[in-house]
Amino acid sequence: MLIQFSVKNFRSIRDQQLLSLVRSKSAEHAETHSFNPRPTNAIPLLRSAAVYGANASGKSNLLKALNAMQQVVVRSAAESQRGKKLKVEPFLFDTRTDQEPSEFEVVFVVDDTRYQYGFSSTREHIVEEWLMAYPKGRMQRWFSRSFDPATKDYSWEMGDKLTGQKQLWQEATRSNALFLSTAVQLNSTQLQPVFDWFEDTLRIVSLDGWSPGFTASLCVKFAMKDRILDFLCAADLGVSNLRVRKREFDPRHLPEDMPASLQQSIIDEFKGKDVVDLKTIHTTAQGEQVEFDFEQESDGTQKFFSLAGPWLDTLENGYVLVVDELHDNLHPHMVRFLVDLFHSSRTNPNNAQLIFSTHETSILSQDVFRRDQIWFCEKDNAQATRLFPLTDFSPRKKLENLERSYLSGRYGALPYFRQIDTAMGGNETERHHDS
Repeated sequence: MLIQFSVKNFRSIRDQQLLSLVRSKSAEHAETHSFNPRPTNAIPLLRSAAVYGANASGKSNLLKALNAMQQVVVRSAAESQRGKKLKVEPFLFDTRTDQEPSEFEVVFVVDDTRYQYGFSSTREHIVEEWLMAYPKGRMQRWFSRSFDPATKDYSWEMGDKLTGQKQLWQEATRSNALFLSTAVQLNSTQLQPVFDWFEDTLRIVSLDGWSPGFTASLCVKFAMKDRILDFLCAADLGVSNLRVRKREFDPRHLPEDMPASLQQSIIDEFKGKDVVDLKTIHTTAQGEQVEFDFEQESDGTQKFFSLAGPWLDTLENGYVLVVDELHDNLHPHMVRFLVDLFHSSRTNPNNAQLIFSTHETSILSQDVFRRDQIWFCEKDNAQATRLFPLTDFSPRKKLENLERSYLSGRYGALPYFRQIDTAMGGNETERHHDS
């Protein structure tokens, strides 16, 4: 469960920006849109957060920052051996930041324990790293390290509550790898849950990042076909049944006009493996069943099917799902349907969380969200992204029309358009007539 995420000096984000899923004291939608994680004295959390803003305002960069942090945690120990650079990008529009490290920190809950973990990094090496745990609400510093440019070495602080072969892990940690990742690679059972939260619980993707394969595999491997079919039927896509079969990969099924190099790449990847053959079935007005290849379905149906598996998997397992541009190629009612699944103890019994960016304003409503679930992104005059919550504007509970107020400019975070003749120099028409 995610409590908050902060990032500094990453892509369009210069100053520290913080996204919080801590529930405010307001009682609106409290039973459906929020939950109380264990232990019972833990901080009440929200089940979703939506981020609005103009194109190029930095919404995607906020989510990319969380993804960059995840990738460094999951991959740095292995990739450091091959000398790979860390995938961080500083804010480049300021000479004070372009050579400074990017900084990331998350606060989250795993197995009833709250953790605070973060690091700062350049592309070449980790500058700082720290981890605090709060078992029973009491802070324990498990480890921290800081790079000293003068000595080209780290100063370390190892807490007595962290057990295991700390000296070995410390000596094995390369400058371009995280101590957390290295220690887990060397069998630290105590740090494993922290690492697993990044690798397993945190799920980050854009809608274009999903293929139908995962959903289809759930139909076969975990017998979730009926649930996925219910998901499709709830969206009224006209799909009455699915036929999903595993078959051995046959290169003869590849398109004849596919480039030879691509054909060979696919053959090398799938040779000797099973692939999933997916058909959709529609029922005619006369009750007859008509079978379609999945590729014959509309783009919207293909996209909705592709996200059905990850969506249901997230809800069933209590994951944290992060989605960029949720509205992309989806009807507004579909977007609301997907969001509402997180706002129900019946469909979300394990308190999964959804964080997403969107331009879909039809769901920007107090009927859909609590006021503390809405965030905005915009850029300042220095081209730096600023993230701020709707609650900064104290909208009136149940009375203020959030969509109308946003589109009228009350909250900012809107695109600004100049007149095209002004933007293009002012005399475009005259120049055209003189030519």
